[in-house]
Amino acid sequence: MSASVLDMSMSLDGYIADPNDFLGGDDGERLHKWADPEGETGTLSEPAAQFQDEWKKAGAVLAGRRTAELMDHWGGDHGGLPIFVPSHRPPGPAARWGYPLVTYVTYVTDGIESAMAQAKAAAGDKDVQVRGAYTAQRALEAGVLDEVQIHQIPVLLGAGRRLFDVLPSEIELEIIRVIDTPEATHIRYRVRR
Repeated sequence: MSASVLDMSMSLDGYIADPNDFLGGDDGERLHKWADPEGETGTLSEPAAQFQDEWKKAGAVLAGRRTAELMDHWGGDHGGLPIFVPSHRPPGPAARWGYPLVTYVTYVTDGIESAMAQAKAAAGDKDVQVRGAYTAQRALEAGVLDEVQIHQIPVLLGAGRRLFDVLPSEIELEIIRVIDTPEATHIRYRVRR
């Protein structure tokens, strides 16, 4: 059975991006350094390879409009996965590459529940990757987010965009996996209903 899984890298103080929408550090990528290839061989660490395999096994992506637009809709193709974007307004034109949005990107204007249902239908028995803080918050609020996977990075950004800035109420989580590495602590939770 498919699950909807929010998968995000986050600083210890709860930020997923700095005030300029970069991921921290001098090169703007601090929060994703844990997933970089290691050493001269350019191979992934075992945990990074495991997570990459999980991401590749997903069947669809549900991404917030802001996230999708910041990423320029991943060029219209998120690893061949269909992308569903909950939004109250239709999409704007592709900013950089001029790809046809209709190929892989579907804007859903009738709510987060509908967007998640469409993403899960497209994913079949595979997971739905959830991208974006606001969308994750709304999915939690609507009861359609099944799991949360946080890659907690040992850095304090001090300012920026928080992952869980506004929630409607207390939400209980159950820890289902912890992988500790020098670069990050990877914690996967199931949302209790």
